[in-house]
Amino acid sequence: MTALVPTSAMVMAAGLGKRMLPLTQDKPKPLVEVDGRPLLDHNLERLAAAGVSHVVVNVHYRADMVEAHLAEHNFGMQVSISNERALLLETGGGLMKAKPVISSDPFLCINSDNLWTEREGSAIAHLADAWRDEDMDFLLLIVPRSATHCHGGRGDFHLGEDGRLVRRGKDADSAPFVFTGVQMISKRALVDSPDGPFSTNLFWDRAIAAGRCYGALLDGQWVDVGTPAAIPVAEAVLRGETV
Repeated sequence: MTALVPTSAMVMAAGLGKRMLPLTQDKPKPLVEVDGRPLLDHNLERLAAAGVSHVVVNVHYRADMVEAHLAEHNFGMQVSISNERALLLETGGGLMKAKPVISSDPFLCINSDNLWTEREGSAIAHLADAWRDEDMDFLLLIVPRSATHCHGGRGDFHLGEDGRLVRRGKDADSAPFVFTGVQMISKRALVDSPDGPFSTNLFWDRAIAAGRCYGALLDGQWVDVGTPAAIPVAEAVLRGETV
């Protein structure tokens, strides 16, 4: 039986976009266009198509522009704003601030600066199908390094036979899988955190130590759209061209 996709999601859209300069001199990175549409729209459309009905978007840099864009466009979902104007809270702090507004548990979380293709079915639906609430606090969509583009990292995780994730490790040269910026999260894991800015790595490390952080594989190509040079690559990947 196909699992239900969570009804609520968070889109991380508050970053400064420094690597995307000069395009982010006058606009936030989520509004930088790829294939004629802002990055933010690509991700919101994916969520809506998967069945998400409520999305929380956090804002900081040029927040007024993001809010105006969301107000002017109908994505078929209720949209709430998590305001980080006064202080950019990073990924972990952003999750904690938005947690009371997120209306489902578990929920989806997507970084706004990544794009991907799918060979068979929705990757978001695939996450929902793989979720086991009794075992998981985090389920990360991961992709083989060979299927990534414009990503200079050495890989993030190893994937165990049981589906659990293991960090690359500081002394390792590489790991075979990269985090795509898409994940499912249980609210029960978002507790006992510091005030102010901090990384989601704090929660991941706890879940890994407890054996409750799992991975699901993306069957497609993934692009880290973090720099201007990544935009034409992302457009080619979305067209199905060999890059």
